[in-house]
Amino acid sequence: LDKTLLDVNSGSQWLRHEFAAGRVSVWQVVQALVWLMFYHFFGADMTKPLRLAMQSLKGVPESDIIKRSTDFYQSHMTGHLRPGARKALEEHRAQGHKLVLLTSSSSYLARIVSEELSLDGYLATTLGVDEAGLLTGEPGGTICFGGGKVVLAQDYLDKHGGTLAQSAFYTDSFTDLPMLEVVGRAVVINPDPKLGREASRRGWEVYDWGLSGT
Repeated sequence: LDKTLLDVNSGSQWLRHEFAAGRVSVWQVVQALVWLMFYHFFGADMTKPLRLAMQSLKGVPESDIIKRSTDFYQSHMTGHLRPGARKALEEHRAQGHKLVLLTSSSSYLARIVSEELSLDGYLATTLGVDEAGLLTGEPGGTICFGGGKVVLAQDYLDKHGGTLAQSAFYTDSFTDLPMLEVVGRAVVINPDPKLGREASRRGWEVYDWGLSGT
């Protein structure tokens, strides 16, 4: 999703949205931005910051997060689809391929994107919810990051048919190396520096999908 289908990072945009609403502190923003910088330039593991973000939401009604996610998408994310992404989706759809979003972003945001782009499904990071409808501060399952993406993708294929070897996977991030190594077609889009070097070394397809509004 982030920097692949879209030309922005939803994590940094979410921070701005939440900070403007007074729901996160300056210190929380600084910490998160440092993590995001290390993620983009060095492929840092984002599992820890994702867990910390979940813990900060403990006790918040899930209905509130759903509304906040919808407001956030409409105000910050609409209109950021890369032109090359739209073309690729149309080409795969014309060939009868299943289009499934695989992202470390929350399932709430992934659902919105999936519906807007008429995708066949989405796999994302889910948040735990208790019987009262409140967030538990823990993940609701496997965190959709790094090797976790492989686990969730394989589970999806086991249920819906197909294999990883028959699948194509698109990404901009070196942290998705586990997925790139197991699919039949690895496609690199506007890669971060580390992935760009790895893609060149391995001979993977590399494309520039452009910027929204161009």
